[in-house]
Amino acid sequence: MQENLELDARLLEALASLNQVSATINSLAPDNVSDSQKVLQWIVESAIRVIPGASAVIYTFDPIRQAFEPHSRVAAGEIRRHPPRRHPEPEDAPRPDGIGMRAIQQRRRVLSYEEPDLNVHPYYQALGVQVTACFPLIVAQQAVGALYLFLHEERRLNQLELLMLDNFVNQAAMAIYHSRRLSSIHRDLSRKEENLRRLHRAAMLLSSRLRLEETLESILQVALEVTNAHYGIFRLLDKEGKNLVTRAVAGEQLYRPLVEALPLESNSIMAWVARTRQAILIPDLRTEPWSKMYYPLDAGLTMRSEVAVPLINASGRLEGVLNLESPEVGAFNEEDRYLLQTLATYAVAAIQEVRLLDAILEIARRLLTQPCKEVLQHIAQTACDLLNATDAAIWLLEGEELILQATCGSASRAERLPLRESLAGQAILKQSPIVVRDLRREPRFYRQDLARRYGWRRALVVPVAAGEHPRPIGAFSIYSTDSEPGRFAESDWDTKVLSSLAHYAALAVQNEQQQQALRAAQEQRALAEMFAAVGDIASNLLHRLNNKIGTIPVRVQNIQEKYTSLLENDPYLTHNLSEIERCALEAMQTVRENLSHLHPGSPEAATIAQCVAAAARSVPFPAEVSIQTEGLESLPPVMASTASLTFVFTNLFENAIEAMQGAGNIRVRGNAEGQWIEITVTDSGPGIPPELHERIFELNYSGHNGGRSPRLGFGLWWVKTLIHRLGGKIAVESDGQHGTTFRIRLPAGGIP
Repeated sequence: MQENLELDARLLEALASLNQVSATINSLAPDNVSDSQKVLQWIVESAIRVIPGASAVIYTFDPIRQAFEPHSRVAAGEIRRHPPRRHPEPEDAPRPDGIGMRAIQQRRRVLSYEEPDLNVHPYYQALGVQVTACFPLIVAQQAVGALYLFLHEERRLNQLELLMLDNFVNQAAMAIYHSRRLSSIHRDLSRKEENLRRLHRAAMLLSSRLRLEETLESILQVALEVTNAHYGIFRLLDKEGKNLVTRAVAGEQLYRPLVEALPLESNSIMAWVARTRQAILIPDLRTEPWSKMYYPLDAGLTMRSEVAVPLINASGRLEGVLNLESPEVGAFNEEDRYLLQTLATYAVAAIQEVRLLDAILEIARRLLTQPCKEVLQHIAQTACDLLNATDAAIWLLEGEELILQATCGSASRAERLPLRESLAGQAILKQSPIVVRDLRREPRFYRQDLARRYGWRRALVVPVAAGEHPRPIGAFSIYSTDSEPGRFAESDWDTKVLSSLAHYAALAVQNEQQQQALRAAQEQRALAEMFAAVGDIASNLLHRLNNKIGTIPVRVQNIQEKYTSLLENDPYLTHNLSEIERCALEAMQTVRENLSHLHPGSPEAATIAQCVAAAARSVPFPAEVSIQTEGLESLPPVMASTASLTFVFTNLFENAIEAMQGAGNIRVRGNAEGQWIEITVTDSGPGIPPELHERIFELNYSGHNGGRSPRLGFGLWWVKTLIHRLGGKIAVESDGQHGTTFRIRLPAGGIP
């Protein structure tokens, strides 16, 4: 009866301990290891209360290293009061071939009296232990520790004692597992928090305005920290797309890094990642096929694992490869790969930003030093480079047509596009970007035959405009083919980049227009100053000439009066004196006419048709030369001196008659274009060679026929001077074989 009461008391005490242990396990905190140790201590103490005279020890087990953890020892009973150990490890530390390892390997309890071949630990033999029992602590098929029980008397454990010990074992296993799991979660959360902090720091690098190499080195250092890698390298694709060029290296104990360029077609892991555009995680570089592809960064270091990711921008363009390595097998996991891909995204953003800034700086430099055509050509090429496009085109608006100004790529395209029936025209009319994913099925694309011929599929078109809400002056379009991996048509970044480049294209056009206006103003001022100087000189000369010539008729008349009888008998002398008088009078008339051109009257609303008619009347047209006019009567007036404008057409008519050698046709046509009027004078003569188109307007140019007006002697230079003084322009068009056209543009109503 007494024994039953003692047993019941032991059971109640054991149950109370189990309840206390369960409550403690449920309240375990992830950052409090002492709670877990307290639970294990309660378990071993409860076990020896259930088994009177016993001692108990718990050791935890590392399933990764497949070894017990000596520092985890928790004990209760007589052995706990044994003198302290003298070594770093406990004197009773589990042996690799001991009872604890056997219990874990066999996943069952081991009792010394049931295992004849079992050798009891020498430490416990010295203490006089007669019976040893070991219970593996198993959770979810994973060994987490072992409970050792020692008896100093020779007896077997009964079923109730074993049942109670099994309960304590389960509680101990759950305590260790739960504690480890919470600690693992806590470590993971701490690591993720630290990684997020480091990633945030990497993101901040993008706004620090470092050089690209400095930014890449900083990102690389963050990658080493978050993955515990030993070294890493950035290799970027060169402009030709043939080699991976080293731009940043970081690591520990690098002796002689091999940083030379890697051909994209080489047999290396980084080249493979670049070609396939796939991230890769290699736990062991000695395995096939990686062992044959591995290219060491430093021949003096042995690396065993690697993780590498491609750098791909929003357009789908391959920028390069980011690679990390470690001397440890299995040093990287999937989380490391994801982190590396995030850092690769930051690196791509830095690369794109630096490229864009460099491109803008180069365009700005060219705006100040190069003609508009060359700047537009460079901008088109820059768009292809930045956005991975195969072709690009810049169009400028003229009336209801778009005129091609610059291209990139080898494909030919139309020189002119209708504004309202073309994709580029729609971008102008809507004043917004247009994205097309398949040009071959796009009805708004004017030349679908070109899309099929060159394999164009995707397109991005933006209006060319500058400033806030301006009227577009053209369109900028880029195209990619089926064979290209580019996805610029799906990226907001690409639209922003192309819009920025289009803005600079508009600035180039505006700058050219302003430069032309400035040059025209400077030229007009210079011409005006030259005209005034020449006019003063010529006026003085003509006045003096007029005075000298004016004496000739007077002297002739005096001779005729004084020697009348002599002249009556000498017809030859009489005739010559009359001719001298007539020539002098004509010369005086010519001087008076040219003085009127040197000092033109006040500007008035001159009519082109009247000036052309007056010029035609003043020029003696040969019988075999005809003149035709078209569209002159409907032209608005211009503010000019009628005499000066008549002189312009007179000079052009006389030159045309002389060029046609007295036989041919002259056509004069007029057309109004907005604030301008255009007049063309075309003859059917032999033409003017293109290399002489600019020279014929020079002051000292003579040509085969003198190139001069028979009246004044300054010819086409004088014509150009008068036109420029009116705020207009004159140009010659001729292939040197089929006639000549002089094209005159004047502001309607006067100088703008």
